[in-house]
Amino acid sequence: MSRSREVRLATVPVGLPQPADFEVVEVPIPTPGAGEALVRNRYFHVFAALRTLLGGGVEGAPFPPIHPGDALFGAAIGEVVSAPAGAGLRSGELVSHWLGWREYAVVPVAQCQPLGDVLPDPRAHLTQGRTAYSALLQSELKAGETVFVSGGAGAVGSLVGQIARLLGAGRVIGSTGSPAKARRLVGELGYDAAVLRGGEPLPEQLARVAPDGIDVMVDNVGGEQLRAALAVARSGARFVLVGALDGQLAPDGSGTIAPVELDTYQVILRHVTLSGLDNTAVTDWIDRFGGWLRQGEITLPQVRVAGIENAARALSETIEGRHLGTVIVEL
Repeated sequence: MSRSREVRLATVPVGLPQPADFEVVEVPIPTPGAGEALVRNRYFHVFAALRTLLGGGVEGAPFPPIHPGDALFGAAIGEVVSAPAGAGLRSGELVSHWLGWREYAVVPVAQCQPLGDVLPDPRAHLTQGRTAYSALLQSELKAGETVFVSGGAGAVGSLVGQIARLLGAGRVIGSTGSPAKARRLVGELGYDAAVLRGGEPLPEQLARVAPDGIDVMVDNVGGEQLRAALAVARSGARFVLVGALDGQLAPDGSGTIAPVELDTYQVILRHVTLSGLDNTAVTDWIDRFGGWLRQGEITLPQVRVAGIENAARALSETIEGRHLGTVIVEL
């Protein structure tokens, strides 16, 4: 085979991205240069936060904006086809990198991470467990504390509940958008209770399921969910801000801002700490994750979509909240 396919942005979306905003383009298989490996992708992650990059990006963010004509990108798992001598990569070896959304990728050797065999399934490397674990460590979660997770059914949230339980949380509550997902949060993913957005006011729901208040929030959403959590925060509560989906997925916005109005009196009087996620300091994640997986202590909810031609549809469905867990395209 001498050709490869990749997904490109065809036009800047008006409102939330739709499949028609993208195109699958056939291109020659790229030729690696000095210090580069040719990788045949097998899987890549579809994540809702791409909407921010499609809208122009955010200054200071680690990823650049995506313009019409650009190929999309994201976390991927691929098989090494060729690599420079002495690069430490073997033909056929599985590696992780950030040039998903294409069948073949030329990747700088320094950006290819061999997977090894610590995790029993290569797709586990595409889950957001590291983010979930980092957020909980940053929160300084103590045994017996109550944790609230906004966006509990997403790629991060579907693992936070389980990991919080393993780290000793006394009660774990998640938010989601449908009764079906709420049942799965409680039945499969380590949550004691779930609250539903769009129905009864969230502060009232949280007050009922967390009558003694919450000690930790892992916030993937922001907006009204962050406000509701503050209303039931206990003294000294720690909030770790991971995502801002309320702003990123606003249909009438660009996805590049996420404003929220908070009562700062409550932040001050309750001694609440709000901090942005920093997952750069975690060093023991992969070994711990592998142990939990092999012992059957963690479930990895995944939605697998076959074929690059269905990737844009998978992105649209992910943004609409149709799926639970990590969405992966299989090539």
